[in-house]
Amino acid sequence: MDLEETKLPGVGLRHDFTTARGRRIGVISQRNGERELLVYSLDDPDACHSVVDLDADEAEVLAELLGQPRVIERLARLREQIEGLATEGIYVEKGSPFAGRTLADAQIRSRTGASVVALVRNGEVIPSPAPAQEFRAGDKIVVVGTTEGVRATAQLLSQG
Repeated sequence: MDLEETKLPGVGLRHDFTTARGRRIGVISQRNGERELLVYSLDDPDACHSVVDLDADEAEVLAELLGQPRVIERLARLREQIEGLATEGIYVEKGSPFAGRTLADAQIRSRTGASVVALVRNGEVIPSPAPAQEFRAGDKIVVVGTTEGVRATAQLLSQG
C-alpha cells in the first residue's frame, strides 16, 4: 500500500492512501497536534466526502483503536533490518526509583543514548510518550537504541 505525503506550508502534513476496496483516506496532521480525518468522494478523488476534526487526544484514541500497538511489531521488523539496533520492552518494577516520576525526570535519552518510543500500561500502548508522562510500577517501556544503551536504560530504571 502506497502512502502519499504532502507538505502543507504553514499547516503541517497530509498523508493519503487508497484502501484495497478503492476508498481514498487521508489525514492532515497540523502543527498544533490537531488532526483532520478525510474520506474522499467516490466520484471525485480530489473532493472530500467527509472531514472529521480531531484534537490531539481524540486522534490518539482513534490511532489506538485502529491498531497503534502495531508500532511494536514494526520496531521488531526494523530491528531485523538495521544491524546494531536493539529494541526491548523494559518493565518499571515496584521499588524503581522512577515509579511515580516522569520520563523527563529519568532523562533516559541523555543518560543512555536510547529512546523511549512507547509505554505499555494495562495492555494499552501509549506511543511516543510525552516528557510529562509518569511511570508506574508494572509499566513496560519500549526502548530503541544500541544494545549498550538499552542495557543502561534497564539499569537506570532499576537502580537510578
